[in-house]
Amino acid sequence: MQKNSAEVERCATVATIQKILGGKWKIEILYYISLRTRRFGELQRQIGNISQSTLTKQLRELEADGFVSRYIYQEIPPKVEYSLTDLGKSFIPVIEHMKQWGEDHLSKERY
Repeated sequence: MQKNSAEVERCATVATIQKILGGKWKIEILYYISLRTRRFGELQRQIGNISQSTLTKQLRELEADGFVSRYIYQEIPPKVEYSLTDLGKSFIPVIEHMKQWGEDHLSKERY
């Protein structure tokens, strides 16, 4: 199969997606928030091996990139919930396809 010039050059779209979602935990964070709105502690417990500072950083980046919204309840102690924005919701089919592909092609023994 002969490749055209667009296929040989670097794909800016894929590079941008990689830059936005390239954090170690971002896709997993999006997956759990896609199931339902989550609080910070819920996400940290669900993911397991993630530090508070890393989760905070990745959530802030996802919020800055428009995938996640944060709602702060004015109560003591403060309660914060994270949910997907419309952009984040539009990414759910991609996550579902990735999950299905993984279930079909990745052996649990290997990973």
